Amino acid sequence: MLNIESRIQQGCVRWFRLQYPEYAGLLYAIPNGGKRNAVTGAILKAEGALAGVADIFLSVPNRFYHGLYIEMKKPKGRQQESQKQFQQAVESQGYKYSLCYSLDEFMELVKMYLKDKE
Repeated sequence: MLNIESRIQQGCVRWFRLQYPEYAGLLYAIPNGGKRNAVTGAILKAEGALAGVADIFLSVPNRFYHGLYIEMKKPKGRQQESQKQFQQAVESQGYKYSLCYSLDEFMELVKMYLKDKE
């Protein structure tokens, strides 16, 4: 099965937009991955693309965090070193960062995160 991580992420975004229409425009993908030719890669890098940035960002603060970064992984997937460095950087600035391996994990994470919204 190809694009497992992408399919999980697509399901998560669909669920979120149906469940939380008031925040639908505040959850978005950060498309850093994928294969690109050298010219496109150089352009994206010059525009500010960074290796390791999480897949999804929810730009809604709660009582404890400024926002929520979510790194999607297929089952048994692992973080790259650049992703670990990004996690440390954003956590040190008051953001929550989580890994999600399934739609169920994503739903639980978002429900708990938004439960703590002021």
